[in-house]
Amino acid sequence: MTPTLLIVDDEKTIREGFREALEDRYDVYLAEDAKTAMDLLEKDHFDVLLTDFRLPGEDGMKLITRAKSLSKPPICILMSAYGSEELAVDAMKRGADDYIAKGRLQIDELEMRIGRALRQQKLEVENVSLRRQLDSRFGMETIIGESPRLKEVLEVVEQVAPARSTVLLQGESGTGKELVAKVIHQLSPRAQQPMVTVHCAALSPTLLESELFGHEKGAFTGAHERRIGRFEQAQGGTLFLDEIGEIDASIQIKLLRFLGERSFERVGSNKTLSADVRLIAATNKNLEELVKAGKFREDLFFRLRVVEIWLPPLRERREDIPLLTQTFLREFAAENQKPISGFSAEAVERLLNHSWPGNVRELRTAVEHAVVLCRTERITPRDLPPGVRNAAASQAPQETGGPPAGNDVTVKEAEKQIIMRALKETNGNRTMTAKKIGMSRRTLHRKLHLYHLENS
Repeated sequence: MTPTLLIVDDEKTIREGFREALEDRYDVYLAEDAKTAMDLLEKDHFDVLLTDFRLPGEDGMKLITRAKSLSKPPICILMSAYGSEELAVDAMKRGADDYIAKGRLQIDELEMRIGRALRQQKLEVENVSLRRQLDSRFGMETIIGESPRLKEVLEVVEQVAPARSTVLLQGESGTGKELVAKVIHQLSPRAQQPMVTVHCAALSPTLLESELFGHEKGAFTGAHERRIGRFEQAQGGTLFLDEIGEIDASIQIKLLRFLGERSFERVGSNKTLSADVRLIAATNKNLEELVKAGKFREDLFFRLRVVEIWLPPLRERREDIPLLTQTFLREFAAENQKPISGFSAEAVERLLNHSWPGNVRELRTAVEHAVVLCRTERITPRDLPPGVRNAAASQAPQETGGPPAGNDVTVKEAEKQIIMRALKETNGNRTMTAKKIGMSRRTLHRKLHLYHLENS
């Protein structure tokens, strides 16, 4: 497609001269002042904004600042007949992509600079796209575990990812709701577009409304410039609202409208905007109970839970603890440059018997703690945090809020799962498997015989 170029200058002869010189390569539009230019920028997307510094009303610098606040900002080039090094530096600080002094401006140089800026922008877009494609290839692999409960979750994730449906993730803190939201996005057709995250509990209702929907200049005290909201930033992609149970009634109404009509207004504006955004919400509260208590709108609850996914707490999938600890161990051992190969049997037993009220997040922190304090090649109970270290080896899972005793995991079962996972990750290469789990090849062969895995 032909790149679109908006030229802003209050002198008609200059505007027309630029158009005549550039229209064979660009789709050129003209504006005589900042207000006209901004109206055009809000109505249509332009690839390049070329503006004079001196304009009636707002100057070119302010126009660039406003243009850069758009959801898809153009490349901005500032021109001035009153060129100075200070003005050029200030222009760059305020968002300009290039600065040209009018006095020595040549059309060939201008075309060269516009072309260079467009090529740079294209490379940045392609790099972002390639990174997202790379992420999407390894989407499911970022969720670690082989337990039946987790496999049920992953089956639903795989089914819902390609759809447009709103998803509600429920579960205790630390169960991995944000990670699952990212995987859904990465496996969806929207993977090459942005995923924007908002932690609703971290903001007051007024700030949250502005954060989500944006605001106009002067909408409230401190609103010195227009700001686009997260819905506009997530255009074409996914918006993840964490702790959705914390939002107040007024924002609930606005969300309900968006889910019904895909439209909204910025704070302080009557102009209706629309956005193609998929919504994923998460909460550690039981929304159904909040609805019964009158603290959450029932109609919004039904809109949010088109697909509802409950993430199991770690105590209900203890068989995943060995795989998770090995993964975290490799990460933190490399980060801290420590040659730690694994956990002692006693340490694994403590890990399996702990109740993990903080779930995977707590387990990750516990392993990092152990790696930092470990003084040998294997982590022992003394390296673990006190709360985990003091978990009695004989403690039954029921006493820690865990699953029935029949679902408990022994140290031998944990070791078997780790070996099976490593064999799968290395496509059966036993030398690489032994290295991956920190044991000698001879020991691995003995373990394969012990666990009847010779043919794996």
